[in-house]
Amino acid sequence: MSNAFVIRNATLLQGEAQVRADLAVADGKLTAIGPNLPDLGKNIDAEGMIATPGGVDPHAHIEQRSGMGLMNADTFETATRSAALGGTTSVISFAAQAKGQRLQDVVDDYAACATRGAMIDYAIHLSLSDPSVPRFEDDLRTLIAAGHRSVKVFTTYDIALSEDQIERILQMTGPAGALTCIHAEDDTTLRSARNELLSLGKISPKHHALARPEIAEKRAVARICTMAERINAPVMIFHVSCASAAREVLAARSRGAPIKAETCPHYLFMTAEVLDKPGVEGAKWMCSPPQRSKQDQEALWTALGNGTLDVISSDHAPYRFDNTGKLHNGPTPAFPDIANGLPGLETRMPLMFDAIINRSKLPQTAFETLTATAAADIYGLPGKGRLVPGADADIVLWDPTRTHTYGADDLHDNVGYNPYEGHCVTGWPVDVFLRGNRIVTDGKLTTDPGQGRWIDRSP
Repeated sequence: MSNAFVIRNATLLQGEAQVRADLAVADGKLTAIGPNLPDLGKNIDAEGMIATPGGVDPHAHIEQRSGMGLMNADTFETATRSAALGGTTSVISFAAQAKGQRLQDVVDDYAACATRGAMIDYAIHLSLSDPSVPRFEDDLRTLIAAGHRSVKVFTTYDIALSEDQIERILQMTGPAGALTCIHAEDDTTLRSARNELLSLGKISPKHHALARPEIAEKRAVARICTMAERINAPVMIFHVSCASAAREVLAARSRGAPIKAETCPHYLFMTAEVLDKPGVEGAKWMCSPPQRSKQDQEALWTALGNGTLDVISSDHAPYRFDNTGKLHNGPTPAFPDIANGLPGLETRMPLMFDAIINRSKLPQTAFETLTATAAADIYGLPGKGRLVPGADADIVLWDPTRTHTYGADDLHDNVGYNPYEGHCVTGWPVDVFLRGNRIVTDGKLTTDPGQGRWIDRSP
């Protein structure tokens, strides 16, 4: 057997207990888990370490042009380097269709970028903006059948689809076994709020939160849930940020609607106050939907505990704080002219490990569920997201006692700042294995671009 070894004396999270066990790996797969496993010729001592599945981050923007026409800061190489060092071994990012582009061409070009640069395994969402292009429906069905089993649509921005168009996509994706992911904010509400603020001269980053009010998210989520329920097509509500949107998800699910939903660390650890900084410094934390109130934050934690929210993704959307990114429209732009998004691929797993294992009321196994297992199951990633015999040997060894305080620019992406500067976590990903290959050793990257593989999600 090639690349065979045993991780000895690891601690596994099982129910409320922490259980010691060995993990046997051969040919990139987990072959056995249990005490005192037979020797395979090489041993790795994990005494005192907690072993978890490699993180699965199903929502990251990598090497993608924004709706404002800006290329974001990360290539597949820089983004997946950052992800690996944070304990994530699988990612799903977006092949984003521009107006007039054929879907097949978009995916071909994007897959080539991923093949060159990815250091971890990856899948692709089809981000749809123009159903009027030639062969749109044929291409969509062909790509889903080929293993790209998730699409994304927007209800706002210049790339928003009409409700009729979204309905038609659901009528195709549902029967084809694909999941439709939705950025759900009501565009009319957003335009009205933004225009009113601009007319009053309220243009700073802190006003971004007022320009995207909670009611806009609630209205759009309610409409999408009703549509998915009527058509009976599965939907994922992206980046739920507020209590009222979570309540809409819960109500729809209680009726039997095929709804899944996610939230992100920046909604769990930040409030809108983070945008209120001198000058335009708050632009670093601008994202959509924006961070909300302390009460919304508490409601999201409750929703994670009761199963309303299924997944914690990063929504990694990297833009540098300079004229290539956040300040593309000048040194003092008004909030509508600032690129939305913040980095999160590297911080998601340590933040959630510390929060769930050390601080929250959630069971410790919720860490694996929310950061790996649920995403692998929902998005159909074979072999990913759990430590069981037969699964890919995607393993993270955590030092549960190591503390780390994030600095101003200590991430390994290409963004140039860390939105969690000053935040201290306890628990750190020391060693990371991808299909049995150690890609991070004692916190240092030990892999190369191009080592990641596309994850085939064929029905």
